[in-house]
Order: sequence, then C-alpha cells, then structure tokens
Amino acid sequence: MQFPPQIESLFVRFAPAWLDRTLVVKVLSFGLIGCVNSAVDFAVFSLLHLYFGLPIIPANLMSWCVAVTNSYVLNSMFTFAAESGRRLSVKSYFTFAATQIGGLIANTITVFALSFFIPVLVAKLLAIGASFLVDFTLSHLLVFRKREAAPRP
Repeated sequence: MQFPPQIESLFVRFAPAWLDRTLVVKVLSFGLIGCVNSAVDFAVFSLLHLYFGLPIIPANLMSWCVAVTNSYVLNSMFTFAAESGRRLSVKSYFTFAATQIGGLIANTITVFALSFFIPVLVAKLLAIGASFLVDFTLSHLLVFRKREAAPRP
C-alpha cells in the first residue's frame, strides 16, 4: 500500500523516535505517573466535594492543582530525571503546569467534538489519549528539554 508523500515523510521522521528505547520508556513512565495522578485528582476532588462540601468547580480546580504538582515532582524525579537533573524549580513547575493546561484543553475539545459522532464515554477515553499526547509532547519539548552539558574547565 502506498501512502501520499506527506504521510510517508511523517513515517520516515517519526518511526525512529518510536523505535528509540529511551523515548518508549519515557512514554511508559509518563503514562504510569498519569495513572497515579488520575487517582490523586479523583481522590482529592472526592474529598473536597463530598466530605468538605466544596462546589464542583473549586473542588475540581484544587484537585487539578494537587495532581499537577504531584505530576511535576514525579516526572522530574523519574521520567525526565536526566533532563531535570532531579532538581525542582519554580520556573519549570509553572512551565509544566501551563503545558498541562494544554492537555486539559485538548481533552475538553476532543470529548466535546467527538460526542457528536460517538458515545460520550468512548469520546472521553479518546480525549484522555489526546490529552496524554499533548501533555507528554509539551513536557518533553518545552519543560524537560535536554540540557546542554556545561563546559568543563
């Protein structure tokens, strides 16, 4: 089967990246941490909304902030340890949080748009995948870029 030249060009450029073991391990680590953060987000939201009686939107925003902070720490220490030097900084935290907003937006747009064509729960699953791709890509390219080695004297 022949693909159009534009699609073939994408395969040629992206295939080596997905065959790179380091990138695959990072994606898996990012995904596992994402699963942990989903549980953190759900637990904090449930506690704030059901136990403390906070309205849904403030409870959701607070639980998202806790989950993003947890995600930043875990990804800095494990997934992107080489790039971060296992060091936390306010600047990279806010950059990370901003990229996570990108994932939140991608998730919301995807679930809303797809809900017109497929069942909403299926759309939500696809939206989680979309936000994962956006979150990982932005984290990998913007937050945890490979650091240049300092010149040795």
